Amino acid sequence: MRHGKKFNKLSRTHAHRRQMLANMAVSLIMHKKISTTLAKAKALRMYVEPLLTKSKDDTTHSRRVVFSYLHNKEAVTELFREISQKIAQRPGGYTRILKTGYRLGDNAEMAIIELVDYSLNPGGQSKEASKAKGTRRSGKKKAAAEQPKTQDSQAEQAAETSPAEEAGEQVKNEGETKAE
Repeated sequence: MRHGKKFNKLSRTHAHRRQMLANMAVSLIMHKKISTTLAKAKALRMYVEPLLTKSKDDTTHSRRVVFSYLHNKEAVTELFREISQKIAQRPGGYTRILKTGYRLGDNAEMAIIELVDYSLNPGGQSKEASKAKGTRRSGKKKAAAEQPKTQDSQAEQAAETSPAEEAGEQVKNEGETKAE
């Protein structure tokens, strides 16, 4: 009977699933973000989060346990040296899954799985850089204070014509000379 075995088998044998998740975990640790199907991302989250928790305790035993899952010395070194320092204060939830749409060939639901402490905002900046950038205020007072300045600049802009308008006038002038 299968009581209590609720993990997704992903239509693979036990050995294939274990090696696939180990390879994906190594890629996630080394690159901090990977793109995969939603089902694999959810299975990977269940596989890698206990390893990230073990990396908080940097002992020989925990290194050997993590190595028995990952089978990659460089990934274990990266995990225990750099990633464990960033996630030391986090009580869990080290990964984030973002749905990205559907794959063209087979319409599989795709997702990005990333380490939360290494995530980048859509603009390409880290979380810390975007927080320091500004506030979420509407800016009504600032816009009202700058309004007299904008009226003068609008008058200057009206006097000048844009390059596209100038190009349009030149084309019209050329057409008139050819017609004459």
